[in-house]
Amino acid sequence: MSDEPPGDDAPEPSDEATRIADAAASALARARAAAADKGLRPGMKPRKRRRPIGDAAVLSGSARDGRDPSLLGDQLDRLLIDRGWKVDVAVGSVMGRWAEIVGPDIAGHVEPLTFVDGVLTVRADSTAWATQMRLLSSSLLARIDEEIGAGAVKELRVVGPSAPSWSRGARRSPDSRGPRDTYG
Repeated sequence: MSDEPPGDDAPEPSDEATRIADAAASALARARAAAADKGLRPGMKPRKRRRPIGDAAVLSGSARDGRDPSLLGDQLDRLLIDRGWKVDVAVGSVMGRWAEIVGPDIAGHVEPLTFVDGVLTVRADSTAWATQMRLLSSSLLARIDEEIGAGAVKELRVVGPSAPSWSRGARRSPDSRGPRDTYG
């Protein structure tokens, strides 16, 4: 047993260990100086971040912002408005829901054909139904405006049943106007 205090037997630190310790100490000193420049002290509670006031965008939290994915219906509405297809799609829905809009009795005898420049053309299966639809056109236009919005359909054109052409074929007769049937 020797008279030397315990722990003096530790080896001397190498140059590399000294350099690493010096680098760590200098990094810690720089971080403390930066914190002191910001006015922070050890043991301080972190400050709450304030949200920007006014028109500045809020990019965190549970509220929707510009980074969130948008809904498919919203994207389709924007596409229809940008391309100018809103009215055409609305009239297309009238053609798809024709029986629901006009009722089963009328839908059984009248079908929508085309929509061009605000004119909805419908075809009746008989001349009697064509006449009836011409008489009911104002009330039918009011019903369509109620369904899809005012001004989408400006005019309702009613055509009767189509007859075959007798200008060619087996039943053609020279110097004749052909059979004169009303087809309906």
